[in-house]
Amino acid sequence: MRPCRVTRFISRPGTLCILLIVCSFLSSTPTWADGFRNPFHDSAAIAQGNAFAAQADNASAIFYNPAGMTQLHGIEFAGGAQFVSVNTNFTSPTGVTTKNEKAFPIGLPPPGQLFLTANLKDLGISALGDLSAGLGIQNLYGFAAKYPTNGPFNTAVTFAQLPLMAIKPTLAYKVTESLSVGLGADILTFAGFLGEGQAERRFQAAPGSGFPAGTALELNGKGTTAGLNASFLYTPWRTEDGKPRLSIAGIWRSQAVLPLNGEFRANGALIANASTAIRLPEVWTGGVAFWPVRNHEREWKLEVDVDYVRWQSIRNADVQLSNGATLPSPQQWKNATTVNIGTEYKWLGLTGTHAWDVALRTGYIHSPTPVSDLNFDPAYADSDVHVISAGVGVLCHAGGKFLGLISCADAEKGFFAKRSMGMDLSYQAFLFDTRTVIGSPNPTVNGTYRTTNHSGGVTFRVQF
Repeated sequence: MRPCRVTRFISRPGTLCILLIVCSFLSSTPTWADGFRNPFHDSAAIAQGNAFAAQADNASAIFYNPAGMTQLHGIEFAGGAQFVSVNTNFTSPTGVTTKNEKAFPIGLPPPGQLFLTANLKDLGISALGDLSAGLGIQNLYGFAAKYPTNGPFNTAVTFAQLPLMAIKPTLAYKVTESLSVGLGADILTFAGFLGEGQAERRFQAAPGSGFPAGTALELNGKGTTAGLNASFLYTPWRTEDGKPRLSIAGIWRSQAVLPLNGEFRANGALIANASTAIRLPEVWTGGVAFWPVRNHEREWKLEVDVDYVRWQSIRNADVQLSNGATLPSPQQWKNATTVNIGTEYKWLGLTGTHAWDVALRTGYIHSPTPVSDLNFDPAYADSDVHVISAGVGVLCHAGGKFLGLISCADAEKGFFAKRSMGMDLSYQAFLFDTRTVIGSPNPTVNGTYRTTNHSGGVTFRVQF
């Protein structure tokens, strides 16, 4: 395609709707509301409605509250995944219907994470005081969505993905017995083993766009950026054994600007190189956890967390093409406040060997959408959502066998001698409010969206 044809394609006012391809860099079909952010990274936390910032007593503290790492001893490892079924049904004003396509009942690859923490003093490194270190690898912003190529809004999207990976080196320091602080980095990048290894959007050309109608168009890009996070955990009230009875948490995650450089293609042929940038939002989180019961036999925790996400920082997602043209995409996102409420009831030292701890968990989340009709994208058909969660966890100590096969604790001592093994399971039902879009610049996107998602998660953990 000659450059003049590309310029014509961009300049026609009637084709602005097609240029919603720009939103590919903000696209995925997430399992959450609150834009395209993924706040779910550990089954123990997920089952409690993600109300975990003030508890943060396992290796996933790297994400939920890095300051909580000072509560952990020795070396702790956790790894898990969430298996998500996304179900979006669309009805146009004229009655035409479609829904997202799924090759499997769940999205592949599933969102997942790995966390590793170490208490340096427990490892014999005392010169640095009460310092803990951690490393997390997770996906913070979505995966993929697919719609029929002959669907009613195929000029907006047929496929979109944002398989962004986060690498989180993190430190935490216990200032006093009551106060710990944390500091970490969020290195955001793409990897070839996640989806296509790039942000990508595919759609089809509309009549009069400068391309033959039905031409398969694609915009892609990738890049790397970094952000910061800082946190605290304050525990003014403890039990006689020194366990928290009341904890207060605060976490700040900085804004990050992710540059994306890639290509604009038509039927697989390169039309122009493309570049843009995403502003990943600043996030503030506060939480309070209280244990009405906490003794040698039982523990009962109640927690409320609030996330405030500054989505209004997203003002445009213009794409610059190598032929000198610009694909304009003004954005009008709004800030969002998500409320997380959760509880955990735990039985300690069960069975004759007192080797097993068993926890039951449940929670609720309400998250409003930050996306206006003007910027609504079927690739992440976001609306206000109510999330109901539940789960169970087991932790096996000395004298038990994990899954009946593996000794939960090793007799010998050493850095990598197991102290315990555990598994947590979670389930979530995402009940999105029905949303009718009427103000999209691409009229094919206007219509009614009904979405109900389901997610099951598992996390395995080992303490050394």
